Amino acid sequence: MARLRPGVSLAQAQSVFGEEFRRFAESTATSEKEKAALPQLWLQNGATGRFTLRHVYSKPLYVLMSMAGLILLIACANIASLLLARATARRREIATRLSLGASRGRVIRQLLTESVLLSVAGGAMGIGVALWGIHLLTWLLADGREGFLVRATLDWPVLCFAAGLAIVTGLVFGFAPALQATAGNVAPALKEARIGTGHSHFRGGIGQILVIAQIAISLLLAVGAGLFLRTLENLHSIALGFNRENLLIFKVNASEAGYKDLALARFNEGLVERFRAIPGVRSAGFSKFPLLAGFWNDEDLTIPGAPHTAGRKPSTCIEPVNASFLATMQIPVLAGRGLDARDMRDPRAAVVSEVFAKKFFPAGDAIGRHFQIGPQKKDFEIAGIAKTTIYNSLKEDTPPVVYVPYTFDLNDLPAAWFELRSTGDPLKLAQAVRAAVHEAAPSAPVTNIKTQAAQIEQTISQERTFANLCTCFAVLAVIITCVGLYGMTAYAVARRTSEIGIRMALGAERRRIIGMMLWQAVTLAAVGLAIGLLAAWQTTHIVGSFLFGVKPQDPAAIAGASGLLLAAAIAAAWGPARRAARVDPMVALRNE
Repeated sequence: MARLRPGVSLAQAQSVFGEEFRRFAESTATSEKEKAALPQLWLQNGATGRFTLRHVYSKPLYVLMSMAGLILLIACANIASLLLARATARRREIATRLSLGASRGRVIRQLLTESVLLSVAGGAMGIGVALWGIHLLTWLLADGREGFLVRATLDWPVLCFAAGLAIVTGLVFGFAPALQATAGNVAPALKEARIGTGHSHFRGGIGQILVIAQIAISLLLAVGAGLFLRTLENLHSIALGFNRENLLIFKVNASEAGYKDLALARFNEGLVERFRAIPGVRSAGFSKFPLLAGFWNDEDLTIPGAPHTAGRKPSTCIEPVNASFLATMQIPVLAGRGLDARDMRDPRAAVVSEVFAKKFFPAGDAIGRHFQIGPQKKDFEIAGIAKTTIYNSLKEDTPPVVYVPYTFDLNDLPAAWFELRSTGDPLKLAQAVRAAVHEAAPSAPVTNIKTQAAQIEQTISQERTFANLCTCFAVLAVIITCVGLYGMTAYAVARRTSEIGIRMALGAERRRIIGMMLWQAVTLAAVGLAIGLLAAWQTTHIVGSFLFGVKPQDPAAIAGASGLLLAAAIAAAWGPARRAARVDPMVALRNE
């Protein structure tokens, strides 16, 4: 915390401190990888407090808001297309009004009033959807975490913004159809006897442009959904190094019940025995931190005979555990031995991860070597090498890890995280676990009961939330676009009924009629996809920081989204095209 001098702005302080910190960070980087991922210093106004969620979720919420805006554009373009079709169908009515003396401005005002009433009615219905959507979004962001502080409500500023947006969209997207309906000479419209005669402004021009725009925006959303689904797939395919299934984890804070030092150690070991006696428990252990929970316990490392790197002391992550932790987590010991009860009584042995052994003992002679950790330089001998496990996050590089007996520093273990391997559903053990702890110490709280699988899913909650929401947005966009394309094709079939009847009377086959109507839809889809591909290529880098194992311009995601949109466009146009092929030539000609 710092107080700025009078006259110094936050931006000036950010510029000075940010540059100083950048130079410091560059001086500490020892490899090209570290130089490419230097930390950054950012300042914020202390009046708002240090709220971590604001920093974590600000950019994701901006992205989601942009997606919601794209959905709004697609919906407005769809409604504008329908209004164009409706205005074209009402050309004779509007021409009659104009010929009887109504001014063009008055007719435009009437059409805009109808458009605004539609948009306001839709906005009112959207408030009900928003009430449900707020709870859904909060639930997705919280992802089962306790104490999640983000709360959203429909207050007056939000309602006023929504009302203003509904009115503006009604005016803007209703203006073009109103101008289209009142433009030109009224005489040809008065001579039209039916919908099948006269020139259709909707069949070309603005109507097709709106459909193309819908397809382009839908492709952009579909590509985003594909990128996040690929990211989620990559995260789920990472090898953890342990078995996450049938594993229950929870926290017991025995220090709040008055236990400390050796009494605390005996209490935790006694709990392990109680848990093992619960029916359905295969094994039990405990550690200072659970794996893949965002915890980071880093200590300086001293290896006799090993020089410091660029003036920096090496470090490693420490995980204090009991003797049965590795077996319970099913972390294989690749060389040497694991920890046992003797090591708990005399904490001198340690088990290191493969990353530790390869980094600090590249010659392969780690077993039996000694190292010291922490400022007290506690000495340990490497008794075994365990398989590398993901330590705190799926998205970060796995650091060197040392599993040490929890008894080496009892003052550093006021609370313990227990891991229980079960034969069935781990959550069914929760009640028995609480009863066992309450029987041993009624005042010792049991918190954060969850499965290890759920804990892992929480570490990728942002990616999963993005994948779910983007998929929903993409599906909604494709549905709206298909509705618009269906409506345009159906209207084109209705306008061209006489033409189709003449073609069929002259010998045109049904499959050629279907092909003709589908070709129009495919042409519009191809143009929209081309524009959407260009937009996706230029904008997907915005979400690059949210991706894992996939590039923003991923060919698979782009190809999959393009194929999906093309198939959806053909499916939307198939019904009207088949209806066109079933037109009876005699009926069409008789109506003409």
